[in-house]
Amino acid sequence: MVSSSNWQPRSPSVIAAIMATCAKFPDRPAFVYRVAKQEFTVDYAKLRKDVILLARAFEERKVKRGCRVMLLSDNRYAWIVTDLALMAIGAVSVPRGSETPTQELEFILNHARCSFMVVETDALLARHQEMLSTHKEVKTLFIIEGSQKHTLFNRLYAYNDILKDRTLSEDDFKRFDRMVAKITQKDLVTIIFTSGTTGKPKGVMLNHRNILFNTETLPPVIAITEKDLWVSILPSWHIFERALELLALSSGSCIVYSNLKTFSNDLVTYHPTLVATVPRLWESLYTKVTAAILEKGPRAFAIFNLLVKTSVRFRHARRHLTGQLPQFSRSNLLVRSWRNLVALVEMLLLALPYWLAQKKLKPLLDKFGGQLRMAVSGGGTLPTYLESWLDAIGIRIVNAYGMTECAPAIAGRGYNSKIFGTLGRPVGVTELRIVDGEDQEVGPGIEGNIEVRGPQVFDGYDDNDEENRKSFTADGFFRTGDLGKLTISGELVLTGRSKEIIVLASGENIDPSRIEGAIGQLPFVKDAALVGQDRKGLGALIVPDWDKLKDFMAEHFGHTTGTSEELHEDLAMRDRIKNEINRLLQAKNGFKPYEKLQKIDFLKHEFTVGEELTNTFKKRRHVIEKKYRELIDRLFK
Repeated sequence: MVSSSNWQPRSPSVIAAIMATCAKFPDRPAFVYRVAKQEFTVDYAKLRKDVILLARAFEERKVKRGCRVMLLSDNRYAWIVTDLALMAIGAVSVPRGSETPTQELEFILNHARCSFMVVETDALLARHQEMLSTHKEVKTLFIIEGSQKHTLFNRLYAYNDILKDRTLSEDDFKRFDRMVAKITQKDLVTIIFTSGTTGKPKGVMLNHRNILFNTETLPPVIAITEKDLWVSILPSWHIFERALELLALSSGSCIVYSNLKTFSNDLVTYHPTLVATVPRLWESLYTKVTAAILEKGPRAFAIFNLLVKTSVRFRHARRHLTGQLPQFSRSNLLVRSWRNLVALVEMLLLALPYWLAQKKLKPLLDKFGGQLRMAVSGGGTLPTYLESWLDAIGIRIVNAYGMTECAPAIAGRGYNSKIFGTLGRPVGVTELRIVDGEDQEVGPGIEGNIEVRGPQVFDGYDDNDEENRKSFTADGFFRTGDLGKLTISGELVLTGRSKEIIVLASGENIDPSRIEGAIGQLPFVKDAALVGQDRKGLGALIVPDWDKLKDFMAEHFGHTTGTSEELHEDLAMRDRIKNEINRLLQAKNGFKPYEKLQKIDFLKHEFTVGEELTNTFKKRRHVIEKKYRELIDRLFK
């Protein structure tokens, strides 16, 4: 087996690989998207031409190799064309979504030293105009969907203007090919800013080698070919979605851009063979399906649940017999034989009910288009109940694990790994180890910190020596900040997070220290711990000063409840306090909409050193989550 340090990509760059696909499958559809309810289909030949046209237009306006370009936009066809055009030039994209607060955008522009900026719309530009008017480092702004025209007195260019001339000569094609040929695997592709433990975003620098490892290693894991069709719903700037789009384009498959409103209908309309999304969306689909069945009455709901439970039990017994369940230690022959016998009996008893269950559940699969062979879930941990439910109704789930710093793939339970309830084995030549608090590697079944090394691992954060020193071991392994354990056959199971960042079910990364700092502004708050890992939204566990809380309630709401016990049980009071906190978490203070709290609860006891706190009074979040698990679960019910 090739070591991770010796791995070499087949293509010299990501852009070269995709342009080779364009030449191989010129007439195959690359994208399907809608504008104002009108559908457009783009084949690979047109994709190549659009990239060449935009790259030429950028070059004419002084965008050069090495230039850093802020790309502020949500999903649209022009996003991927912009990304590829910048790659072809050798410029470095710095992408963010439209919801980025002005304060954060200014920090990223300054830290990344962006000299150009692409903005999605006039309205989005107007939102940040005051800040940008004083930001002279950005030489030129491009507007994807804009009405403003360039003049001698402004630095704006609308795509409509710079792409008016859509003629391409033979020289244009040759010049573009020569430019692409100069891009190497070590060239920087993008800087993606992700939340840091200090409250300031960190710029993850990814080169062509990092991304090529994903696009060249993952195809056999999900068996992707040019005949596949994806329905895409995640933000293109998010590394999970971005890598999958580049993987799809490198393989010659087709991507359909969808959104939350049309996703369910698009599944039925376009009959995808692959979908990739985050746990939040699976939770939403689960809720919709169960709610629709509940509307048919309690009897229908009870029958449906029985069918699902039958399928879950049969599949579990079958996996037990075939060795497809996680094992963390070897059991003796007698115990193993007895368990196999029990599983065989259960499987035989459930064979007929299972056949009926699959027959009855098939119409539900048709709501996913009828052609879905695999669904990839990433950007957060898929809850066990949801994984079992999706498996029971017949959806093959690839539960994937990755990080922005790994572009993103680390492990995934694809066709190469059949051990259910795990994240599968590390992909390709990835080296993964579990270590204890002393950085010593531990054996299967023992929880510890996950560390990885491989071609996909980034070289470091942009201009951030302190974080780089903390993030890598002496022998070059990246400290993921996650906790996990390995099965005896090498599959990974994620058990928690040892670092600060919270990842919501929607895939959004949140730095809890900023929000906790804001909560701490209230006079009655002694301490607070943000929770919400893999949940739909955020919650907070607050350690209050009960006397000050009483004073606050009396002063602000005329609330005169006496005892701490009464205050703790007063749900209306909790909602009022939550609303007061959310007033602090507004966009004008640099917070995003999803950083507001959905739930809060008060703790009766303070955090103590050695338990919830370290010796330097830092929160041990994995300890807090474990200790208050039941409370957190009730909070999000």
